[in-house]
Amino acid sequence: MQPGDAVNLEAAELINERPDERLDTTRLEPYLRERLEGVVGPLSVRQFGGGKANLTYLIQFGDREFVLRRPPLGPIPPGAHDMRREHRVLSVLYRRYLLAPKSLLLCEDEGIIGAVFIVEERRHGFVIRDDIPPEFAGRPELNRRIGFALVDALADLHLVPPAEVGLDDLGRPDGYLERQLSGWVRRWQAAQGGEQADRAAAEMQPVLDWLGRELPPSGAAALLHNDYRLDNCLLDATDPGHIAAVLDWDMCTQGDPLADLGYLLNYWVEPGDDPVWREIAAMPTWRDGFPSRAEAIQRYAARTGFNLAAIGWHQVFAAFKLAVIIQQIYIRFVRGQTQDQRFRYYYRRVLGLAAKARILSGV
Repeated sequence: MQPGDAVNLEAAELINERPDERLDTTRLEPYLRERLEGVVGPLSVRQFGGGKANLTYLIQFGDREFVLRRPPLGPIPPGAHDMRREHRVLSVLYRRYLLAPKSLLLCEDEGIIGAVFIVEERRHGFVIRDDIPPEFAGRPELNRRIGFALVDALADLHLVPPAEVGLDDLGRPDGYLERQLSGWVRRWQAAQGGEQADRAAAEMQPVLDWLGRELPPSGAAALLHNDYRLDNCLLDATDPGHIAAVLDWDMCTQGDPLADLGYLLNYWVEPGDDPVWREIAAMPTWRDGFPSRAEAIQRYAARTGFNLAAIGWHQVFAAFKLAVIIQQIYIRFVRGQTQDQRFRYYYRRVLGLAAKARILSGV
């Protein structure tokens, strides 16, 4: 890897603002200049192009860099894309969990840019999405380190006592899994529509029935990220075996930690899995060297000491939950709330996840 490659990996995430997602800086610029300490020089804005829901921007005043995050355009499902929650978590969590960026500012005045938004510190690193970048390809020993670092960072989050960072009243951990199941079923029902909607609903129903029958009791509460996977982590560009930051905290809460692990395992595709699983939603864990799902589970259990007897239920629920998230993104496209053409055929992923959930549950 050459000295300039680290910069190039970071810069690859940045794009010019999409036309329908541009920030209006008329009121934003004076608002930020008044509230962010020590900002001087001209304002420039670029967009991080890789995200699929919340809109994220690089804000620069001269050589000072910040990250602005706001919800996606259009109506927002209840409890989703919660910038207030993300600010609350990230304004304190960094003190105990070093991978959490510090949130510097919450703006609840929707007149500034048309939505509630937050401003966070900029963390440097790069994101792995569909595959290992060419700069690091063909290194199975590095892949193994990345896989274990991903598990370790999740385990370390779950070991943070919420009271130590003033988050012991975040969410409602009692009855967490029961509410999660009923809540995501409601979201599923509210997001129906588009191509193959009837087929998707019919194929998912046996999964919903199984999840209800096999629902385990909620485990001891921990802080949950609630969308934890490789592409929500920044990796150190000089050594990707180290995680530089964990991003996207708008769904953080307290609840059963196996919910986070199950969600991560839903993306953890192995070489022998159905190739369709890789096409739907996957981390490049099918590449040579990455730990298997069983090894990831063993690593997490050894680091936390938690009982993982119910991890199978959580993997099925994670497949269903991801199907709902993708359906919510897809229905925004169907309803004209986003023009992003990446989402045109997302209904195919929903159908694929319904099939995956049926295989994992045996229904």
